Amino acid sequence: MFKNPDKASKTYTPGEALPKIAAYCAYQERTQKEVADKLKSYGLDEDEAGEIIIRLGREKLLDEERYAQAYARGKHRTNGWGRRRIRLEMKAKGLSDYCIKSGLKELDGDEYFDKLKQLLGQRDAREKEAHPLKRKMKLMAYLTQKGYESDLIQEALGELNIRND
Repeated sequence: MFKNPDKASKTYTPGEALPKIAAYCAYQERTQKEVADKLKSYGLDEDEAGEIIIRLGREKLLDEERYAQAYARGKHRTNGWGRRRIRLEMKAKGLSDYCIKSGLKELDGDEYFDKLKQLLGQRDAREKEAHPLKRKMKLMAYLTQKGYESDLIQEALGELNIRND
């Protein structure tokens, strides 16, 4: 269950590591950084890891653009994250600007705005603040933290008739 710090991790030859890392990549989308870290934990040097990463890319088991698309869709649908938050998280994972843009294109405008309104409605129903201006500020702060753009937040607030009366 827990790793024993006294026990050394098993090292693999490149031939042994390839099927293991291929299964690791087939299980779910991975970034090159994640794969490189895993290969390093297998005891492979940078050259050996690089060759394996190139091979995985040729065999379409490792594709950062596909990873970015799946990541953007998943984080938006399950976590309710907005474009700004998703962009920051993908940047932190070391994805290229091209892959990030490709991933963000996966977010449909109507679905995106509907999710924003859904989150706003849910949060509004739970919000205990009675003062209208403070309530609106709290809702805006919540959606900003989720990564939504200010103009869309304002539009959603207007559509749901949340004013600062």
